Amino acid sequence: MKSLWNDQEAAQHISDLEQRVYTSRLLGRDQSLVLHGGGNTSVKIREKNIFGEEEDILYIKGSGWDLATIEPAGFSPCRLKHLLRLPRLATLSDTQMVSEFKRSLTNPAAPMPSVEAILHAILPAKFVDHTHADALLSVMNTPNGVERIREIYGDRVVIVPYVMPGFKLARLCAELFPKHATARTVGMVLMNHGLFTYAETAKVAYELMIELVNRAEEYLVRHNAWEMHLPSPAEPQRPARLATAALRRTVSVAAGAPMILTTHSDARGLGFAQHRDVHKLSQEGAATPDHVIRTKRVPMLGRDVEAFCQAYRQYFQAHATGGRLAMVDPAPRVILDRELGLCTAGRKVRDAAIAGDIYCHTIDIILRAEALGGWRALPSQDMFDMEYWELQQAKLARSGRPLMFTGEVALVTGAASGIGKACVDSLLARGAAVVGLDVNADIVHLHARSDFRGIVCNLTKEADLTAALEETVRAFGGLDMLVLNAGIFPKGCPIAEMNTDLWRKVMSINLDANLMLLRECHPLLKLAPGGGRVVVIGSKNVPAPGPGVAAYSASKAAVNQLVRVAALEWGQDRIRINSIHPNMVFDTAIWTPEVLESRAKHYGLTVEEYKTNNVLKVEVASRDVAELAAEMCGPLFAKTTAAQVPVDGGNERVI
Repeated sequence: MKSLWNDQEAAQHISDLEQRVYTSRLLGRDQSLVLHGGGNTSVKIREKNIFGEEEDILYIKGSGWDLATIEPAGFSPCRLKHLLRLPRLATLSDTQMVSEFKRSLTNPAAPMPSVEAILHAILPAKFVDHTHADALLSVMNTPNGVERIREIYGDRVVIVPYVMPGFKLARLCAELFPKHATARTVGMVLMNHGLFTYAETAKVAYELMIELVNRAEEYLVRHNAWEMHLPSPAEPQRPARLATAALRRTVSVAAGAPMILTTHSDARGLGFAQHRDVHKLSQEGAATPDHVIRTKRVPMLGRDVEAFCQAYRQYFQAHATGGRLAMVDPAPRVILDRELGLCTAGRKVRDAAIAGDIYCHTIDIILRAEALGGWRALPSQDMFDMEYWELQQAKLARSGRPLMFTGEVALVTGAASGIGKACVDSLLARGAAVVGLDVNADIVHLHARSDFRGIVCNLTKEADLTAALEETVRAFGGLDMLVLNAGIFPKGCPIAEMNTDLWRKVMSINLDANLMLLRECHPLLKLAPGGGRVVVIGSKNVPAPGPGVAAYSASKAAVNQLVRVAALEWGQDRIRINSIHPNMVFDTAIWTPEVLESRAKHYGLTVEEYKTNNVLKVEVASRDVAELAAEMCGPLFAKTTAAQVPVDGGNERVI
């Protein structure tokens, strides 16, 4: 590990708080030190209060902030004197401790201070850094971890035995640190938690962290426990999307809500899932209790998730007290499967991604600890206590009501522009993870967010279509909603002049591709935890065709009949399928200026008159269609299938 300190960069950060921000970001850049909001930093600054009196203020990273991107506003200003009085109390519940942290704030609008605020307060230096370094966790999680830590650091650190985070740990540190610190001490090791370093400058505190973590890495290198290689895994013999979707459904049922399931079938994920000792290694527990909060569950082997969840329910019933069982979600968050690899679950895509990142690091920690002398995590009771810690439960209670489609997956065709793009936006706004398909390469960059995946796909090619579905299920676990929007609207042409190739092209895209997609998506929709939903973007031309658009009208009418048959066949599978018939939606790709002018001329209207040529004299936009499509996937249409709803401002010929 190398120091990332740069004198030129550091010179741009003048104040103590700016320096604190700079080195916090340096720590946050390295995921082997901190992961997804983990780790902590602080700085003690002397400031004047409103009365002109000087006070020592501890600026500590606030909850919800990530070291990699933290800003000055992400640090909570706490009165140091108030924090230092707390560990003198004989008892204090963790909930009371947090209340006292709030009282210590000089700015009530600041984020909630870290639960480790007292630990930062008691360390005798201006700057304090705290990480969960992979190398150190590898050494700690062995049968003689304490002895190894002493061998590596001697009296340069004070070692604190494991205690769950909270007031008890803070009080123990306040007691042990003054007793055991020497003139050479520059840090503190909390067993199974991580490493603290401290100094009077941000640079020294940061570089001490790098130095001490380096010592742990060098120790692992000397003991042939650093570079860990898994055997090349056996590749799966069949497409994985149905097995993955079935697993996601089982996990969702156990969780009591739809879940995202992300599959890591790379060499690391598959290799560890196929490790000869994976059952023993994976069942020990997490590398640190700080990760248990995020991963939520120890991993399991095999696909019998229901049996796993039942075992966990029995465990909770044996241990839960005070009504905590009512808050239990028994679904695993990390699953190891010999064919699928590493699967991680979460109510949101980000939750599943965090679990995946943490467990990938955990794999390295497990293998290194095993090579060093044997992987040994904390007992399961400690993991249980951490997960059902009062502060963790309070955090879950504050997480808020989920959006309509949280945990669900939608696929939209023709998603790069127009109605398709608007459908993507409407579904994302309701909490869904969305996959957009389009022949336009712009689809890949439509949204830069983890809950969207843009895939270039020619829907007329079965190989493209099946590959896109495989990628969809690997990314999010299954499929709940399908919006069939892709289509082409050729230039007007009377039947007497219709070109056969043009006719076949229109049918291939507007009809045949939709048949293939419905057929291939059916088994996935059948496994949707809340029942599958399909919305087909039809056309006014289905009930009221116009002259000059024979190919388009016939293709849309055929799709409409296909939808009606699918509704009859799929109702028993809890799949509902409905159609929307928009008309004259002009902010779409098919309505080029040339097409618009041609159609207006055909009816003897100006372009502006043509745009509002309906009963209500309104212009229909893509968003109007998309909002209805999204609502059709929601609870308002839970008992509706085979419906055909116009979005056209009122068309006299349809009426």
